[in-house]
Amino acid sequence: MIAEIRKNAEHKMQKSLEALKTDLLKIRTGRAHIGLLDHVQVDYYGSMMPVNQVANITLVDARTLGVQPWEKNMVAKVEKAIRDSDLGLNPATQGELIRVPMPALTEERRREMTKVVKNEGEGAKVAIRNLRRDAITHLKDALKKGEIPEDDERRAQDDMQKLTDKYIAEVDKMLAHKEAELMQV
Repeated sequence: MIAEIRKNAEHKMQKSLEALKTDLLKIRTGRAHIGLLDHVQVDYYGSMMPVNQVANITLVDARTLGVQPWEKNMVAKVEKAIRDSDLGLNPATQGELIRVPMPALTEERRREMTKVVKNEGEGAKVAIRNLRRDAITHLKDALKKGEIPEDDERRAQDDMQKLTDKYIAEVDKMLAHKEAELMQV
């Protein structure tokens, strides 16, 4: 019973970490990476598809992405989707290749991005703490029903706190790494 509650909570905490990692990848640092366009949607014959499912995305250099749609008639649609995305990118078409240069970040913009990173991290920490609270509630319910002894419930709560501390520290480490990456010129 206790092991199942712990395993479930740890699995959900791991999912929160993965979600944070995905969110942090979307925050650009001035350097190009192919995961940047993953959430950009393109109108592909009436249905919305991610860019990486209608085009090949490559790194041209450290500050430029190359997007090559698999179909010639998709070039304009892909370029428009990238331009209209919330990323603030300005793609340029050269034949069938769409070049997406990453604009250099100003010091002020870097500080704004750091605030966004901290906000994302705080959201992940809140999610992890909520998972701890839910797990402890399950433990207390099991204690009331007489399914587990009081000593085991107390130990399980301490264990849950240690697990929460471990994942919070992991979030802090990810945030520190991303902030250092953002502030790097």
